[in-house]
Amino acid sequence: MTDANVELFEVFSNALFYCWIFGFLLILAWVGIFKFSRSFIQRFHGGMFSLSDHELDVISYCGMGLLKLAVILFFFFPWLAIRIMLST
Repeated sequence: MTDANVELFEVFSNALFYCWIFGFLLILAWVGIFKFSRSFIQRFHGGMFSLSDHELDVISYCGMGLLKLAVILFFFFPWLAIRIMLST
């Protein structure tokens, strides 16, 4: 592999790493907002879409899980593959 390719993969690796960190910070922010302003969220969205508390909880937790899965799948695994490739 040429030096230009190694440098390009280093840039990709760094970008994917920062996206991975940002994705998990987004998940942590979602959890924090949901934990500390849950009653406001339930009044606002529950009233707007006539959702029960349980339905809103299920939607929110499924969204958090899907976001975590997407962050791992689209940012962590490609970052890991590039790091393994660069280490050999």
